[in-house]
Amino acid sequence: MTQRRLTDRQKARIAKIQDQRRQRATRRAEQSLSQAQGAGQYIGRVIVRHGRNLVVRAEDGHAIHAMFRANLGEAACGDHVIWQAVDDDKGVVVAVQPRSSALTRPVPGGQEKAIAANITQLVVVLAPNPEPTGYLLDQYLVAAERIGVHGLICLNKADLLEPAQRQNFLERFAHYEKIGYPLVQVSAKTEHGLDPLLERLRDETNILVGQSGVGKSSLINALLPREQVLEGKLSDATGLGRHTTSAATLYRLDSGGELIDSPGVRSFRLGDISRTELERGFREFVPYLHRCRFHNCAHLAEPGCAIRNAVEEGAIAPERLESYQHMARKQV
Repeated sequence: MTQRRLTDRQKARIAKIQDQRRQRATRRAEQSLSQAQGAGQYIGRVIVRHGRNLVVRAEDGHAIHAMFRANLGEAACGDHVIWQAVDDDKGVVVAVQPRSSALTRPVPGGQEKAIAANITQLVVVLAPNPEPTGYLLDQYLVAAERIGVHGLICLNKADLLEPAQRQNFLERFAHYEKIGYPLVQVSAKTEHGLDPLLERLRDETNILVGQSGVGKSSLINALLPREQVLEGKLSDATGLGRHTTSAATLYRLDSGGELIDSPGVRSFRLGDISRTELERGFREFVPYLHRCRFHNCAHLAEPGCAIRNAVEEGAIAPERLESYQHMARKQV
């Protein structure tokens, strides 16, 4: 069925309603802050955000329902913040600390919106079905390199592969391990191989990404015992209700480390990126970047290209160059 387009009048009415909601949220935050004058300020970590409502984990581990002041810009799951107490389990965020990293996605208007902040490892989940593509994997790994975090490749549903099939898969993606991206095989259904994965997640703030159908939700449920999931607990404690199930959420892993479960990565796309950033997103390209005959070589068809020579010599996998060239052409 064809969707009906909104008229300019309807768009203006929707924008007015949204602006009124933002103003009401700002007034509530300012009112709460005025009531808290003189109260101490504390360090916390955003574990859930919905609109101007945040759940902040205090230093003592308690979950605080906090309002967020509009003039602070944006806060995302994983942000370190300064908050001021209003009541026993309520507060107002008064400052957002600088981020070490942020995974973002494009939004209308050419802007980037943070999905998660202060992550240290991007875990790309693959599965036998749907058929994994090196191009999509390379997009995720370029994103990891761009924001300066580790990349980890996780093959889920490994139990569905026959030994010969598994060997073929490993050979197909062996070049990633050669350039420093570990590959871990697991099965969320049988929990086979979870210990090696948990070891890789230890001491990291992780986020799982991957195309639909690879079993990210099942894997997260296997990694996080149900009693840890905040669905009901935070709903009751903070009044965020059902929104806690559709917002990015930061969990602590019993084995060490943290895991951000974010629905936002389902629509993840590599946004606008400069050619220099794209080149450096392929880590094995870096030693060859200044050896091309032409300083502005795009590594597409120019003569004297050091990257293409490295492919011919077996130092760079041809599949990786193909992925780079595809991404480079899309940026033109």
